[in-house]
Amino acid sequence: MPDIAAFKGIVYNSDRVGNYEHVLCPPYDVIPPDMQEALYAQSDYNAVRLELPKEDNKYDIAAERLTTWLRDGILKQHDTDAIYPYHQTFTTKDGARYTRKGFIALCKLYEFDKGIVLPHERTLSGPKKDRLQLFIKTKTNISPIFGLYGDKEKIVDRAIDAFTASSRPYIDAEDYQHTRNLVWKLDDAEIIQTVKSVLREKQMFIADGHHRYETAIAYRNLRREEHPHYTGNEAYNYIMMFMTNIYDDGLVVFPTHRLVHSLPTLDLTGLLENLHAFFGVQELADKKKVKDFLALYPHGAFGLVTKEKFYGVHLASDLDKAIPEALPRELKSLDVVLLHHLILGKMLGITTEAQALQTHLNYSKDFDEVFNVVESGKAQLGFLMNPTSVAEVEAVSRIGEVMPQKSTFFYPKVLTGVVMNSIA
Repeated sequence: MPDIAAFKGIVYNSDRVGNYEHVLCPPYDVIPPDMQEALYAQSDYNAVRLELPKEDNKYDIAAERLTTWLRDGILKQHDTDAIYPYHQTFTTKDGARYTRKGFIALCKLYEFDKGIVLPHERTLSGPKKDRLQLFIKTKTNISPIFGLYGDKEKIVDRAIDAFTASSRPYIDAEDYQHTRNLVWKLDDAEIIQTVKSVLREKQMFIADGHHRYETAIAYRNLRREEHPHYTGNEAYNYIMMFMTNIYDDGLVVFPTHRLVHSLPTLDLTGLLENLHAFFGVQELADKKKVKDFLALYPHGAFGLVTKEKFYGVHLASDLDKAIPEALPRELKSLDVVLLHHLILGKMLGITTEAQALQTHLNYSKDFDEVFNVVESGKAQLGFLMNPTSVAEVEAVSRIGEVMPQKSTFFYPKVLTGVVMNSIA
């Protein structure tokens, strides 16, 4: 089971950079160009300048900056091994308030077929090539990936909570998501040993950061080729990971909605007729009715948005009739598989390859945005989703399967810049 390790984290020197809010940034894959520009303007030392530089020679620039910032005291490395408890307090659009608790530590890298660290989504080659170059040049984990473990007794939670309740965080900052981020340095050897012992009996599921995990394995393999007498304990054999308990009260998964665009022909009447073969279909008056419909049917249901009308679509036939192909039940029962396989694939003719390339498919995390985009004509149809549950993620991962891309949206994003790790 996973080998968890403390490490000497690289952190910002608050005496040099001032407010942490000015130097933290989101992960690279959720930073559009306008946000990148805004983050550059916030501070000469914003972590985006390492995570996603805008210069042409971005990998060399990131490495040079990292070296310079360490030399000049903008960044500093802790002198004791630690793990880093990390709390994020946020309010949803519906007004519910949560605090997700976890910690950042190192997790040893394992191939997925070992069954120790498990994925749940497919990856693309482009992002992995990009991140590998950044790893090679900087020799640093600049941002943590996000992992889940199951500790129903909450042994790790209680041990870390006892520390955070009586200690002061070195980061207390609000981010772009209007989330309050609290981060501590925990170097208590007894607590660290408790964490390692408990997690040694668990599996780890990747919630977010599949590309970076696979990239870290590729980087590790490169380093092992260069150093054939490796021991397996070198820093490059590990990846920095934010870890949280699947039983944490603040663990929230939001849906990612689908937007269909650029189909050369779209027969809406024909689509509705095809839907009636497997689904109950009812016209809905407004956005609130669509939201109520999805709440009423938490599984096997979608909100269908067209420019003129809105519909509630709920599976009314046997699942094996809707998807007769021999797929594992854990996979077949997922809403995203039902949508992608039957509706997008068979009914609308969007191939698996076209879905992966987003030739006719875009994504939105915002319920209201789907209506606006369809109304504007930038999309032909919108499919509103219920969230994939953590239990479904775990079930699919355990059988060695993966979900379609964008099946989960773990909120909020774990920030880049709270702590970094050298993998030299």
